[in-house]
Amino acid sequence: MPQTATTPARRKVLWLARLEYRFHAWRERRARARGLTPTVTPFPGYGGPDWVRVLGRVLIAPPVPTTGSGEYESVRGWRSFASVPVGFAQVRITIADVTHEVVADRGGVIDIEIPARLEAGWQTLTMSVEGSPPVETRVFIVGRDVSFGVVSDVDDTVMVTALPRPLLAAWNSFVVNEHARQPVPGMAVLMERLVRDAPGTPVIYLSTGAWNVAPTLIRFLRRHLFPPGSVLLTDWGPTHDRWFRSGRDHKLSNLRRLAAEFPHVKWLLIGDDGQHDDAIYTTFAGESPGNVAAVAIRRLSPAEAVLAGGRTAVDDHTAAAVPWVTESDGAGLAEKLDEIGILDR
Repeated sequence: MPQTATTPARRKVLWLARLEYRFHAWRERRARARGLTPTVTPFPGYGGPDWVRVLGRVLIAPPVPTTGSGEYESVRGWRSFASVPVGFAQVRITIADVTHEVVADRGGVIDIEIPARLEAGWQTLTMSVEGSPPVETRVFIVGRDVSFGVVSDVDDTVMVTALPRPLLAAWNSFVVNEHARQPVPGMAVLMERLVRDAPGTPVIYLSTGAWNVAPTLIRFLRRHLFPPGSVLLTDWGPTHDRWFRSGRDHKLSNLRRLAAEFPHVKWLLIGDDGQHDDAIYTTFAGESPGNVAAVAIRRLSPAEAVLAGGRTAVDDHTAAAVPWVTESDGAGLAEKLDEIGILDR
């Protein structure tokens, strides 16, 4: 079989993926030798009336220090990456008294669709691994009569991170105390208004961030009064055919999946102009205009744009099939969305 120009690169990445798995397997053996055992870290998922998408990760995590009163201390970012993923772990998921056996991927991530009949709204299920005590998690079931939902980016959309600048991204991810992270002004109020008058509205936080930071992100959203929602992150490691996973592909594939899973729902897509949200949302809106209620792009401030490595060009959407609005904060976006009837549905 003749070799193509891409064959050596593909082999190198395959080798790198195998090396990553062997490294984590070595860390797992060392952790078990110290008496540590795996547990499931659950993430909020979502579903329809007869299925659920269950999300979580199997990890051996270092203990979090506590204060004198027994409360957990504030967690710095590096602790999220110190946990050891347990690849191909056998996980027991119990939904409505029915137990399912599933297998995590090589990075310990659980992302699986399971048949189940549940009522609309937030519902609970349990997950366990290797006989550990069951861990409870929640999934949001989208009712058949729901026609509106919210998909929001995280970095520089709800949380000020200036992610694209490598050194600052490393500082934010590994060093900064989670209590030091700041919300984008007005975004929590905007998000709350979007769901306040329609309790069945699904909220999806879709980010290119690593699954390692999911617990920190969930605590951040709760602390700053963002409405609860499902969290869709990714794994930063190598794949079978590339050095790192594509953030753009991750976002676009999940948007396409949501359109297929909920053809009756129109989504408000919220992002910012510091990365590729405009291009991603443009592609998705062009493919599935019937699944997009509107697009709201937050403009970075000049200082944020410098830290983020500049802005991406926002196209002219005056002739687009769906409404597009842009402003610098949540309050400004709320005004624009109110003008086009999104906040007064």
